[in-house]
Amino acid sequence: MFVVLGATGHTGAVVAETLLARKQSVRVVVRSADKGAAWKSQGAEVAVASLDDVPALTKALQGALGVYLLVPPNYGATAWFAEQRQRLDRAAEAVKASGISHVVFLSSVGGQIPEGTGPIRVVRYGEQKLSPVARNLTILRPCYFMENWAPGIGMAKGQGLLPTFMAPQAKVPMIATRDIGRVAAERLMAGGRGHTVVELAGPEEYSPEQVAEALGRILGRAVATQPAPLSAVVPTLTSFGFSREAAGLFEEMYTAFSRGAIGYEHPASLVRGTIPLAEALRGMA
Repeated sequence: MFVVLGATGHTGAVVAETLLARKQSVRVVVRSADKGAAWKSQGAEVAVASLDDVPALTKALQGALGVYLLVPPNYGATAWFAEQRQRLDRAAEAVKASGISHVVFLSSVGGQIPEGTGPIRVVRYGEQKLSPVARNLTILRPCYFMENWAPGIGMAKGQGLLPTFMAPQAKVPMIATRDIGRVAAERLMAGGRGHTVVELAGPEEYSPEQVAEALGRILGRAVATQPAPLSAVVPTLTSFGFSREAAGLFEEMYTAFSRGAIGYEHPASLVRGTIPLAEALRGMA
């Protein structure tokens, strides 16, 4: 039996689907029973729990071989960083109390860097909280999600512009969430072997200009990048409902990326996905 948190999200759904396809027993953790109905129809067990309820989460983890763990962000939270740390504290408490053997934790590229990485500092905190309580811990550190381009597709369709806070010609590691979920499921099935870090990338690096070109071919129209200055990060994200604190952390992260300050800890040992950018974009367009 494997437990999957975040089964209604991008990576968690793929983890659960992959495990079920491999004839594994799966227990999905959802906040309400109705969110688990589709999974139940596919043969998964459903546990109603959340990161705000340690006893319920502990019960959901008990008796399982491993768990895929992530902490979904609530970017509208006023005290975003503190709220995320509290949820990670509770997750670590449940892992310890349940005695579960193996945790596969979704972190991020740059998780080894202590300061100056914006929201990545939260998953670094998670790595540190889980390390002493998880008997076997697999930390996944993926790069930029290809699916992060989805919010800009509407503007690309309507105006032929793709907004970006990154330099248009800068090659950036990107990975499809389907690759992340597949690797997570495979690591769960392989079992834990102490504490390991798995750094993930896509089949190659892409620039925002290449994203625009690929999207243009899919949409059948010319698409150009629309670079925005880093000073626009906070006003743009707050207009989308981010709290000022969360938006400020993203400005910190984008600034660090632009300076080359965020990267892999062991680039020679990257695990690369197989899904190319064009395929991921077709699934969003």
